[in-house]
Amino acid sequence: MKIRRAGAAIAMAATGALLFSACSTPGAETGEDATPEATAVEPTDGCKADLGEVETADGEIKYSIGEDEWNAYNNDTSATNSTYNAVVDTQLFSGFYYFGSDGTICHDENFGSYEATSEDPLVVEYTINDDATWSDGEPVAYEDYLLDWATQVYTDQGTKTVDGSETPLFDYVGGLTFGTYVSSPPEGEVGGKTLTYNYDKVYADWEAQVSDSMPAHVVAEKAGTDVQGLVDAILNGDVAVLTAAAEWWNTGWVYETPGQLPDASEVPSSGPYIIKEGGWTAGQAVTLTANENYWGPAPATKELTFRFAAPETHVQALSNGDLDAIEPQATVDTVAQLEQLGDSVTISTGQEFTWEHLDFNFASGRPFANDAGGLVLREAFALCAPRQKIVDDLIKPLNPDAVVMNAREVFPFQDAYAEVTEVSYDGSWDEVDIEASKAKIAESGVATPIDVEISYNAPNERRSQEVALIKASCDEAGFNIIDGGSEAFFDTELDAGDYDIALFAWAGSGLVASGQSIYSTGGGQNYGKYESEPVTAAWTALADSADPAVHLEQQKIIETELWKDLFNLPVFAHPGIAAYNSDLQNIRQTVAQNGLPWNAEQWSRAS
Repeated sequence: MKIRRAGAAIAMAATGALLFSACSTPGAETGEDATPEATAVEPTDGCKADLGEVETADGEIKYSIGEDEWNAYNNDTSATNSTYNAVVDTQLFSGFYYFGSDGTICHDENFGSYEATSEDPLVVEYTINDDATWSDGEPVAYEDYLLDWATQVYTDQGTKTVDGSETPLFDYVGGLTFGTYVSSPPEGEVGGKTLTYNYDKVYADWEAQVSDSMPAHVVAEKAGTDVQGLVDAILNGDVAVLTAAAEWWNTGWVYETPGQLPDASEVPSSGPYIIKEGGWTAGQAVTLTANENYWGPAPATKELTFRFAAPETHVQALSNGDLDAIEPQATVDTVAQLEQLGDSVTISTGQEFTWEHLDFNFASGRPFANDAGGLVLREAFALCAPRQKIVDDLIKPLNPDAVVMNAREVFPFQDAYAEVTEVSYDGSWDEVDIEASKAKIAESGVATPIDVEISYNAPNERRSQEVALIKASCDEAGFNIIDGGSEAFFDTELDAGDYDIALFAWAGSGLVASGQSIYSTGGGQNYGKYESEPVTAAWTALADSADPAVHLEQQKIIETELWKDLFNLPVFAHPGIAAYNSDLQNIRQTVAQNGLPWNAEQWSRAS
């Protein structure tokens, strides 16, 4: 699974978040092994191909990203922001842009348009398609985006954020960052199709800040008012109404009973699909069906089914027809099994903006916290963690060019990687040194053996192998590594900070400011409670500029400080693989966090 990260405006339903990941890869080519027959329309760039007039074909296409249940229509909260939700929710919402297969920001002109009408100060004007409506017939309009703004501005005191450090009223995954850039509400009228954002200062990823929205008319009803009442409450800071709205926004679209669908009136769609009536079977799948009220290009296939299937079952399920498209965790065994399926299956390889890492928990009472073993104990772990062996044993058989990753905000396949790491990383943690690790443990004063639980989302074969390799090495130094794999990791443990070391992957989009909420003090995705004034200041400087030279210099500072504090240990950029039935058309891999279904509304079977 992927965790989406928040930061500037992010992918999928969450305009501003990075994603949790369990099995993906960083970006570049798409589908280089795909056969020509697998594509009905040859794309000319990274954006969606123009299929012309499309008539929705009867039938169903089945896909799985993993075993976790879909559990939220609102994928924008800190508790629900995952690819397991996003792959479904992306089909239920339309917006001003989407990420193309190469990470390009693609304008969705079927939804609307936008332009910066002034650069200093930055002013951006958005126009929504006159025909854009929710599936219940209500217009997609100004009030939806006013609500979107409010979710990123109001604190739990009912006041507007000053510096983004306050506790948010709405559990928006990106926190209050947007509110520090756009402190005044967007201009527009209730029911109107135009809205204007006046920025207080430049934002690096402004173009990706506003995309889709949640339905304001639903929130208004659940808050005990109407749309005009909700708009007035947002504009006037009515704490009672805002609190009621936030309660629904935070929890009303999160489903704790698998298989129990909400009333259709609560989950209207602005995208090509709606949730099929009775289409959620606990532990099995959720099915979407074509949105008859969608004004844009009709979806190519009537139904999309997202099955909840463990990654280790994907190849067999593809072989026997239970699945039509998969993104299995890339292992040597998986590739060999896929190749045995012959011409009936197309195998596509590529890169994605996804990277594996081991995150320390800095919260008080945890073994690596600064009031416990601290930096010295983190250094001891870094000296015994066999990053190179993990890459050699688990990743290089799939990608011979794979390397240990020594940065977080740039990938080894990106041009800036060498320049950033040359300045920020001195090679101190390249080699395992058990004796040096023992010495650091002794220096920390912590009695051995030191229990350290490495938590991750289970089952996950590759992650369990990573933990086993770490245990074989670090136990020699004086640690007692505990395999903390759990099915509850992404649901509860990570967000609650219930771990010593968290092993997962961030899946991103390539936006330069998207990591701000991960590393900044008090950031919404800073699950390990890391605090650093230099890092927070560098992120602010980066986000406040549109100059690539400034971005590069601040990335160098950020990476240097993260290594100095040993915020975490990056391990590798994921090798990506997708496989699908060869009779499917228009399937294209992507480097971005949406995964294979980024254009699922275009998937069809060859006639």
